[in-house]
Amino acid sequence: MIILKKLPINKSHLVAPLLIVIIALTAFFFNNDVSGHLSYNRELIYQGQWWLLFTGHLLHTNDMHLAMNSAAVILLWALHGQFFTFKSYVAIWLLIALGTSLGLYLFSPSMLSYVGLSGVLHGFFVIGACKDIQHKEKTGYLLLVAVIIKVAYEQVFGPSEEVIQLIEANVAIDAHLYGLIGGFIVFSALYCLQLKSDKVSNSIK
Repeated sequence: MIILKKLPINKSHLVAPLLIVIIALTAFFFNNDVSGHLSYNRELIYQGQWWLLFTGHLLHTNDMHLAMNSAAVILLWALHGQFFTFKSYVAIWLLIALGTSLGLYLFSPSMLSYVGLSGVLHGFFVIGACKDIQHKEKTGYLLLVAVIIKVAYEQVFGPSEEVIQLIEANVAIDAHLYGLIGGFIVFSALYCLQLKSDKVSNSIK
């Protein structure tokens, strides 16, 4: 009961992550019909299908890939869901998805296609850890260092072979990197906006 009380079960904190999981599940159910039209595809984006910058993050290669990412969405909600309202979660999700896709498009030209939530999840992990630090939670430092080390390790030594076998595809480690960077950028922007808002409030008083 104590654990349940600590979970961000308020409707404003719960609906958005739940919606992402439901959309991903639905997309997977119709995967054969939608994957060719909604996956991140470098060539199609170049031709003007800009929505693929967002929709590809909601598709998955197989059921294990979907299960792993859905579990991660739930875990991040349990850890940091209290920091996000429905509107802020959706807005941040779109920003990190866009940033991750643009990173892939601009700096990883060899990656022709991509699906999965992992890039966006790395961004949310960073923002949640930074929010913990902002709220004087020491675990935030541990989480932030851990995700930085994890992404750096992937960039140097490559992805886990076990994960590659589970999802039956190459792990898009560059998406993890760009998601992480996007998380830092989004948090910095939100922090600056908060400081500006606080200054305005103080000046009015």
